[in-house]
Amino acid sequence: MKLGLQSAILDGMSFEEVVDFAAEHNFKSIEFMCWPVGKAERKYAGVTHIDVSDFTKEKADYINEYCADKGVEISALGYYPNALCPDEEEAQIYIDHIMKVIDAAAILGLDTVCTFIGNNWHKNVDDNWPRLIQVWTPILEHAKSKNIKIGIENCAMFFTDDEWPAGKNIAYSPKIWRRLFAEFDGYELGLNYDPSHLVWMQMDYEKPWGEFRDRMYHAHAKDVTVHQEKLDEVGTMANPLEYHTPRIPGRGDIDWKKYISTMKMAGFDGAICIEVEDADYEDSLASRKQSLIDSANHLRPFIEG
Repeated sequence: MKLGLQSAILDGMSFEEVVDFAAEHNFKSIEFMCWPVGKAERKYAGVTHIDVSDFTKEKADYINEYCADKGVEISALGYYPNALCPDEEEAQIYIDHIMKVIDAAAILGLDTVCTFIGNNWHKNVDDNWPRLIQVWTPILEHAKSKNIKIGIENCAMFFTDDEWPAGKNIAYSPKIWRRLFAEFDGYELGLNYDPSHLVWMQMDYEKPWGEFRDRMYHAHAKDVTVHQEKLDEVGTMANPLEYHTPRIPGRGDIDWKKYISTMKMAGFDGAICIEVEDADYEDSLASRKQSLIDSANHLRPFIEG
């Protein structure tokens, strides 16, 4: 298992600075964010550490050589839009860029791209399904042609009122993952698994490592605190941020020693990348760097022990 970082929290740093930071602090891998260059459309989005526009082998060679010189691997390229949003012209922009990320991953010699399935949050799962098939079949065909696996993060993307009532990523539960994998049998579609989302949705975050162990292509390490007194007040139908708070590992409800043991027993030997959305570490770049260092200090004994 390779302890790494997800680069979104290091917005404002260059590709080289992110790699240098990872090497200095003994991170083995990085999931690099590959949003289109421009203004962020939401918090923790819009970060570009590898620009996949007009990507070339020369650019790939430079990136690979720089990482190799520092002893850091690229675990995946990451881009997390809503490819099923109701505005189909907007959705097509996201779809086109997913294709570019897949192309860049192949040129870099990688095997994994991490993203969201997306969701029309005004519709239920069944009503989303025909368009989901229409959108994702060509994406997965393209990924298959490039020998790229697609790891879907299991986040419901329901954190703000404009994402009510169903969130902007449909792949949030084991029942839906099971349906997705059956629908797209024959394609390399799996999970970029983040246990914190199951915690705030009141689900067992260890159990999926049994049934879905062969679909765990990549992993995030993020923690969460569920405030029971607030949940008692507002219930699960409320905006989830009314009753839970994202945390770095070691500051929330996840038992990381037990959880990482479960990952090991499932045979996972890939990248587990720290993802930071902890507001207590957002006041400066120095704090954001420290969030990764503190997270690694908590996780490393369980991973390496």
